Amino acid sequence: MEMALSDSVQVLPSVGPKRLEALQDLGISTIEDLLTYFPYRYDDLKSKELAEIQNDEKVTLSGTVASEPVVSYFGRHRNRLVFRLLIKNDVVPVTFFNQPWLDKQVVVGEEIAVYGRFDGNKKTLSGMKIIKAAEGMDSIYPASKSIRQSTIRNLIEVAWDKYQNEIQTIIPSAIRQRYKLMDRKLMIHDMHFPDGQYAAKLARRTAKFEEFFIFQMRLQLVKQADRLEDGLSIDYKISELTDLIASLPFELTDAQKRVVNEICVDLKRPTHMNRLLQGDVGSGKTIVAALAVYATITAGYQTALMAPTEILAEQHAENLQKTFKDFPVNIVLLTGSTKVAVRKQILPRIKNGEVNLIIGTHALIQDEVQYHKLGLVIIDEQHRFGVHQRQILREKGERPNVLAMTATPIPRTLQITSYGEMDISVIDELPAGRKKIKTTWLRSNETDKALRFVRDQLTLGRQIYVVTPLIEESEVMDMRNAQAIYDRLRTDFEPAYKVGLLNGRMKSNEKEDVMRAFKANEFQVLVATTVIEVGVDVPNATVMMIYDADHFGLAQLHQLRGRVGRSNLASYCLLIADPKNQQAIERMEVMTKTNDGFVLSQRDLELRGSGDILGNKQSGLPEFNVGDPVADLKMLSIAQEEANEITDDENWEREPDNQVLGNYLNENWKGHMAFD
Repeated sequence: MEMALSDSVQVLPSVGPKRLEALQDLGISTIEDLLTYFPYRYDDLKSKELAEIQNDEKVTLSGTVASEPVVSYFGRHRNRLVFRLLIKNDVVPVTFFNQPWLDKQVVVGEEIAVYGRFDGNKKTLSGMKIIKAAEGMDSIYPASKSIRQSTIRNLIEVAWDKYQNEIQTIIPSAIRQRYKLMDRKLMIHDMHFPDGQYAAKLARRTAKFEEFFIFQMRLQLVKQADRLEDGLSIDYKISELTDLIASLPFELTDAQKRVVNEICVDLKRPTHMNRLLQGDVGSGKTIVAALAVYATITAGYQTALMAPTEILAEQHAENLQKTFKDFPVNIVLLTGSTKVAVRKQILPRIKNGEVNLIIGTHALIQDEVQYHKLGLVIIDEQHRFGVHQRQILREKGERPNVLAMTATPIPRTLQITSYGEMDISVIDELPAGRKKIKTTWLRSNETDKALRFVRDQLTLGRQIYVVTPLIEESEVMDMRNAQAIYDRLRTDFEPAYKVGLLNGRMKSNEKEDVMRAFKANEFQVLVATTVIEVGVDVPNATVMMIYDADHFGLAQLHQLRGRVGRSNLASYCLLIADPKNQQAIERMEVMTKTNDGFVLSQRDLELRGSGDILGNKQSGLPEFNVGDPVADLKMLSIAQEEANEITDDENWEREPDNQVLGNYLNENWKGHMAFD
């Protein structure tokens, strides 16, 4: 009978329906799943001399059984097995709890090895297991209430004995040689049955790389499938685009020029563009988007720009009107607030192509909105829209090109994993003359000092954001709240300066009205929870004061800080915090040391640790079995580079060195999305 790693684990003896269900709950359905269900740690089973052992240490003791095993019962389902072990001239009492069946393995006069926890004061051993040999390592597996890890270990041993010759090495030999990786059969053996810690370490290194590499190859298949579908080739007029660039009142940064080139190359291709444009706050994404808009328009196509809120859509319309004032771009704004009479005028103009730039909110994807020749879709703050909403907009034209934008710096780890199926353009340079925001961390007993500074800024005619984590008092958490701070600041600053309040309980239109009033300088201090809209420009706001700053993550703090510094005025961020642990202290310190959002976002992942992130679906990080995408970032990056290099050749599967890899991916993943 032909055997394959894709065989169900049901072919193994003792795997009936109940055990199969328990294994499937752990993600084990096939022999391949079982053989790659790796231990999370190893117990070192090498025997030690009594004199070497530390108190409370887990050790293996080897000796001769010196007394008959005695099992005594106490309470329901509770028992104790006791015997004595002679080790040279010392006698060590050994106790096992609730494992009475072990008495059959304890025979007076025979050699035995016991693994357990040693009490150095009483010179006793609390046994965990009797082991077959006193040398080597014992693999410890994640288990469940339905299946014990000893059962998992036994099944892996049986599967290894039967299927080891079916294991083929997936990673091409050139890559294995370059990074000194094991072949797959040896790696799987040494992950489960290592001779020592060093062998286990080498095997884990190869296992991590293989997992990352297969993941990246899957992403490349998704990318290739997207590109195979016909897209629009935007044959833009380079001379007209150059005229627009020449009309700008500033020089593009090198990063902006690089990114514009990447987008324009994509637009010209007959394949579908799916690109993410990311840039830190103030890096100049909007002008890059404007150039993509104009390139599309010069080729006779329309562009739709979708923003998550009306105030952001209005801001985009206002800014782009200025940019295109001397160029043939007809702009309309379409939001939920657009009056019925105005909509009736706008919709036919969009349908007949008279309008070539349509800016709006989710109103852009309504059935009644029909486009003439939609060539480019730009989605601002793309994470704010659901997949379904983005898909509807993509389907409005003949597969228009898609450019997503985000001001949230995406750490390298996430770029490589969660956004790996998109091409990514990064603006990693701020425009000349942009001042860095000076960030200061103060303890809560220095709040009055911070408020004196705020008053000084108000006297200069500036505006202030004040942010706090909670809306109302909470008995659980000792944090300041928006209402209390609002009341205090009104007492301190009114009537000379007006104070406004923005919180999460307000309706969307109420929040937007408050933001419009603040932008218009109708009040000078805005007390808010974190609902301050990303991307809204208030150039006159120069201070961001954050209460209980240690309760925010680094990425959040950086986004809040980015609400100021939107002009050439000196700007400041004041962090009020009394951190209770080292991690929170580090967050405050790193905020005062760098303004680089990419550095901060990666540091945020590192500080929180992948243990807190993996398995948290909202984090965006996929789960890996052995690799840690945060701690093993360098390896993850190399795996991505190698996968990219292989798939750059359309005929990569025909290469003899890639055939096992190609077969593996075809059997396991083709036709599936990158993430299930």
